[in-house]
Amino acid sequence: MARSSSSDDELRAAVAARRDLGPDYEDSLVEGFLDKMDQEIDRRVEDRITARSRKEAPAVRPSVDAGQRLALSIVSLVFGVSATAGIAVTSGENIPVVVILILWLGIVGVNAAFALGRRR
Repeated sequence: MARSSSSDDELRAAVAARRDLGPDYEDSLVEGFLDKMDQEIDRRVEDRITARSRKEAPAVRPSVDAGQRLALSIVSLVFGVSATAGIAVTSGENIPVVVILILWLGIVGVNAAFALGRRR
């Protein structure tokens, strides 16, 4: 509201000056008023652009999620490789491929659930 009343005040002042000075100064009074309105419009546009850029560009910083994803990946690989090696060593020649497949599908499932859960 304060901005609108300031524009109203400018217009009233220009009209009052035109009455006092007469029609000879009308062109310069109108030009002066329009210049002030242009400056006001430019200022408002700049304010909006600044406000939008602050909203759209949050500070970039490493998140805790990135560290958690890395830790889960490392732990998953260590556990998966160790479990696969343990199954292979203890089974001898008859390696149960189905058990290893289930093990790795479980690891992939846990990692996928973690990644999808963090996005929401």
